[in-house]
Amino acid sequence: MKKPWTGRFKGKTSKIAEHFTESISFDNRLWRYDIEGSIAHARMLGKQGIINKEDSEKIIKGLKEIAIEIESGKLKFRKELEDIHMNIEAILVRKIGEVGGKLHTARSRNDQVALDIRLYLREETGTIISLIKKFQETLLDIAKKHLNALMPGYTHLQRAQPVLLSHHILAYGEMLQRDKERFQDTLKRIDTLPLGASAIGGTAFPIDRTYIAKLLGFDDISQNSIDAVSDRDFAIEFLSDAAMLIMHLSRIAEELILWSTEEFRFIELPEAFTTGSSAMPQKKNPDVAELIRGKTGRVYGNLFALLTVMKGLPLSYNRDLQEDKLPLFDTVDTVKSCLHVMNEMFMGIKFNIKRLYETASEGYSTATDMAEYLVKKGLPFRRAHEVTGRIVLYCIRRNKKLDELTLRELNKFSPSISEDIYSFLRPEESVKGKKSLGSTSPEEVKRQITNFMRRLGDAETR
Repeated sequence: MKKPWTGRFKGKTSKIAEHFTESISFDNRLWRYDIEGSIAHARMLGKQGIINKEDSEKIIKGLKEIAIEIESGKLKFRKELEDIHMNIEAILVRKIGEVGGKLHTARSRNDQVALDIRLYLREETGTIISLIKKFQETLLDIAKKHLNALMPGYTHLQRAQPVLLSHHILAYGEMLQRDKERFQDTLKRIDTLPLGASAIGGTAFPIDRTYIAKLLGFDDISQNSIDAVSDRDFAIEFLSDAAMLIMHLSRIAEELILWSTEEFRFIELPEAFTTGSSAMPQKKNPDVAELIRGKTGRVYGNLFALLTVMKGLPLSYNRDLQEDKLPLFDTVDTVKSCLHVMNEMFMGIKFNIKRLYETASEGYSTATDMAEYLVKKGLPFRRAHEVTGRIVLYCIRRNKKLDELTLRELNKFSPSISEDIYSFLRPEESVKGKKSLGSTSPEEVKRQITNFMRRLGDAETR
C-alpha cells in the first residue's frame, strides 16, 4: 500500500525517517481498539448513506476477519506503514480490495488515534480499579483476622502510641480508596468520544456522532473538534492518578521492608516473594517489595514526560503527540503488575503478634495516656505534658518502664496520681480508652471494618 500522502510528494520517504517516525513497534497493542472503532465508523457510514450498506458490511466483515488473524498471530505488521491504523487499513485493502479505502471517509488519523487511546484507557482503568478493590479485600481480611492484635504506632519512625494492627492495615485501605475514587472520577473524562472531529475542523459529510457514541458505549461527545484531536488531559490525569497510587504502594512496600528486618521482626514475608543472595547464604531479601518501591520512579517519570510533551504544543494536532503512548503503556503495565504482586504477597505475610505486642509495650508509648489521665485529674494539658515528660526522663535515667514506678515515686511528680493510673499504662487499655471517631479503639475499628465492607460493596454496584 502506498503512503496516503503520495499525491503531494514526488520523492520517497527516507528509510531513516521511516524508522525514526514509526510507532507500530509499540502502538500495535491498540489493534483491538482500532478495529472496534473502525467497525463502529463503518456502521455509521453505511447508516448515513455516506457509503452504501453493502460496502459497509464488506468492510465490517473484513475487519472482523483481520481481528481473528491478528489474535492467532498470523499477521505481521510492517514498519514502513508507520502505525497500527495504516497497517490495519493496508491489510483491509489487500483483503477486500479498493472498497477498504472507503473506511477512512470522514475521519483522520488524528481523531482515530484519540479514539483508540480513550478506548484503551477506559478498559485499563476499569482493570486497575478492579485490582485496587481486590487488594483492599485482602487488607480487609487481614484486619478482621488480627482485630485485637496490638502494635506500636510511629511518628518520625519513633514509637509513639499503641495502636491495633487492624487499624494500621485499614490505613492502607483508606489510601487505596482515594486512589480508586480518583480513577473512577477520571473515567468521566476518558469516556468522551473524539471520533468525528476528523483532522481538525470536523467534516462536511453528514456523520452521526451520537450513533457512534452509542455503539462504542461513550457517555459524552467532544464539543470542539480542535480540542478533540489535541487533548491529552485525560491521559495526564490518568498518569497523575497512577503516580498517586504507586506512591502509596511504595509507602506500603517500605514498611514491609522495614518490618521484615531482624531489627523489627514484625513480619515474615513469604518465600515466594523474596530472594536469596549469591554470596551470603543466610539472606532472605525483600526484593519484590524493593522493586515496587523502585518502579515508583518510572511512573513519576512517565507523568512528567507527557506533561513536558504537552507544555509547548500549539493547537491542534502535532506529531509530538505520538510520544503519549509509551508513557501510558509503561504506566499501565507497571501499575497492574505492582498491584497484582502486592496483593499476592500480602496474602502470604505472617505477622509476629508477640513481637508486635512487646514492642507496643516499650518506649514509653503510653506516656500520652498518662498526660491525659492527669488532665482528667484537673491539670491543664501543658502542665500535664510537662509532668509526664519529667516522669519519662526519670524512667530513662533509672532504666525503668512507666508501669514499674511505684505510686510513691509517681506522687513525687504529682499528688493527683492514684492507684488507678496503672490501668492506663497498659497498651491494651490505651487503645480501649480512645473515644474519637476514626480512632484505634476496638469498637471504632469494628465500625471502620463495617464501613469499609459497605464501601467495597457499593463499588460493586456502580
